[in-house]
Amino acid sequence: MNINILAGGPEELLPNLNEHSSENDIWVGVDRGVYTLINKNITPEIAFGDFDSVSKEELLVIEGKVKEMKRFKPEKNETDMELALNWAIKQEPDLIRIFGATGGRLDHLLANVHLMVNPLMKGNKLNIVLIDNQNILALKGPGSYKIEKRVDKKYISFVPLTLNVEGLTLEGFKYPLIKRHISIGSTLCISNELISDNGTFSFSEGILLVIRSND
Repeated sequence: MNINILAGGPEELLPNLNEHSSENDIWVGVDRGVYTLINKNITPEIAFGDFDSVSKEELLVIEGKVKEMKRFKPEKNETDMELALNWAIKQEPDLIRIFGATGGRLDHLLANVHLMVNPLMKGNKLNIVLIDNQNILALKGPGSYKIEKRVDKKYISFVPLTLNVEGLTLEGFKYPLIKRHISIGSTLCISNELISDNGTFSFSEGILLVIRSND
């Protein structure tokens, strides 16, 4: 089972959602993302939000389509996305995809990236990715990973999200590394590329943000 979460980011940054949907997927809408899903003929199984970003007419449409709604007051300690992600994690899916979480407000983007850190810090190995029409973001903890070439996402960047990332090794890349120490704020691993159909990256300590992008 996979869980797809759609937030209320700009629609022009969304990929084709049908390409990320199958019979085993559960769709979750967050605030205005619920209305966007309905407009794309996707009915979310559950909706989260204070719904302050939709009109009264749009809210009526949402209420008529979605069976389970988790409504909250605008004055709360968590963002709507955090509430939705926490629910999704408890379902223990194979994969969580987050859409509509980039573009617009930078504070929301940074908050959404940092929300992906919490499960890793707690030892949860759940696979969570953030996707828009130009980027795929994933967080990785220490270990060894295989990565395959994608024509539509040729650039691969590795960004430290902890003070230090230790023992970073990149094999099969245009710019390889062997057990390098990378500090937060370093741009050493921006815009790398695979030179064959696949490669590997590994490290022994820290958290890496892995970003696959196109121009």
